[in-house]
Amino acid sequence: MAGQSLLSESALGWSIFALVFLVILSFCWVYIRKYQSRQESEVISTITAICSLAIALITSALLPLDIFLVSYMKHPNGTYKEWAENNETRGQIEDTVLYAYYSLYSILLFCVFLWIPFVYFYYEEKDDDNINKCSQVKNALKYTVGFIIVCAALLLIGAFVPLEAPPNQNATQWEKMQYLFEELGNNHGVPALSFSISSLTLIGMLAVITYTAYGMSVLPLNLIKGTRSVVYERLENTEDIEEVEHQMEKIKAKCVDGRPLSSRDRRNLQEFEDKLQVLQRRGRHLEIAESHCCTKVGSALRPLKILLGIFFILVALLFVVALFISNLDKALHSAGISSGFMVFGTNLTNPLNELLLTLQPVFPLDYVLITVITMYFVFTSMAGIRNMGIWFFWIRLYKIRPKRTRPQALLFLCMILLLIVLHTSFMIYSLAPQYVMYGSQNYLLQVTTGWSPMPLGSNTTGTTKNCDANAPQDECTVTRSYLFLHKFWFFSTIYYFGNWVFIGVFLIGLVVSCCKGKKSVIEGEVEADDSDMSEDEYVH
Repeated sequence: MAGQSLLSESALGWSIFALVFLVILSFCWVYIRKYQSRQESEVISTITAICSLAIALITSALLPLDIFLVSYMKHPNGTYKEWAENNETRGQIEDTVLYAYYSLYSILLFCVFLWIPFVYFYYEEKDDDNINKCSQVKNALKYTVGFIIVCAALLLIGAFVPLEAPPNQNATQWEKMQYLFEELGNNHGVPALSFSISSLTLIGMLAVITYTAYGMSVLPLNLIKGTRSVVYERLENTEDIEEVEHQMEKIKAKCVDGRPLSSRDRRNLQEFEDKLQVLQRRGRHLEIAESHCCTKVGSALRPLKILLGIFFILVALLFVVALFISNLDKALHSAGISSGFMVFGTNLTNPLNELLLTLQPVFPLDYVLITVITMYFVFTSMAGIRNMGIWFFWIRLYKIRPKRTRPQALLFLCMILLLIVLHTSFMIYSLAPQYVMYGSQNYLLQVTTGWSPMPLGSNTTGTTKNCDANAPQDECTVTRSYLFLHKFWFFSTIYYFGNWVFIGVFLIGLVVSCCKGKKSVIEGEVEADDSDMSEDEYVH
């Protein structure tokens, strides 16, 4: 009976995970195909982008499965189920999740440090028409070696950074080195992989602060405010064309008698000609947009967009409030900076944490909510990237636009989204720490109620409590994701301060988005540095 219960509950969790796996693959295919350039579409870059993004999302999907397995080991009254009473059985179940993490995180390292860089540099070299395939591959491998060296360095640092001081402080340097190698063998290289992934999540944290925080404010407000009237935009564009043509006629009139134009007039005339080309392309796009069925459907769905925008802004505010309460709890009740702001127990009520704990016993409602949170981060991040573009300090490298994103930009986009999704597990822990660590587990706390005249001496009763850091070690099982990703306290400290920056950037982005007017119905489709060929291809 116990074996059947174990099999059915494990099969349920993994079946839902398999379904989510198929949904993720479908989403990634549609998502990448939507943004890739039809003119410069490449099979290798498309497959690379789809696979790398799917692996990142699948890794995030393991989190609720991990939480489900540790939660369903116990009854609501705090006692272990029959099949989970054996420590060895519980360890075997959790190890399956741990091995899945090992595999997926190893593939992520392969994507970030080898696969994506190689494909990116391969297409960078392909832009040179005078280079053959052999040289193209050779040059791409040459640039990729640098990423491999960085990966090797991170793995070595993670392998030999001591998590605990050697037991014998008076030992020689050689004995300390022997101790480090023994620890590496005992841990099977887990700290090395954990350190490398945590290092990547630091970059993901920067991307979350830059793109996700801004996207969480700009996406809902754009849905609420809507776009400008396409009829009014066409009228305004026609007036601008007439004004530019009038200015050009005035300049050309100066050379009617054969006199050459001054250098200043020639420069102004060239600027007006460039501006006229942009306005004419803009006019073609507006004409297509006015007659396009999507514009008419969008107008009809305007009330739904407003409701969706209100829902998104409420979700964003819920996240920010939950993150603020979690950080405030750490600031007031944690063990300090040297512990990574570890909090023992829940001291302040966190709304998102309470919601997840309420939904968790009714599987898969919490799985759905975590998936929605992850996809929400992806969509808001994409909104931030599309509005801002991909920048290197003050230099814009690429623009992200539907059906016109170059292969290199698509790989950059997937790298950023991969790092953002990788950081999502830490963000969810910050939003709902108790849920991520223990799920809905309870334990029995023996409480003395008073003295009895009987020989027993006192009366003791068992009180059911939610599992937290103060619970006995044998009574509560910590999720493997928490143990794997929180081995190094200094990363947790950096994430703590990063959360404060995230809240600040979100509030600034909210103010900026509120001050901006409605965006154009063809926002981002026509810019001065676009080529005529790419524009015409898009229009036709």
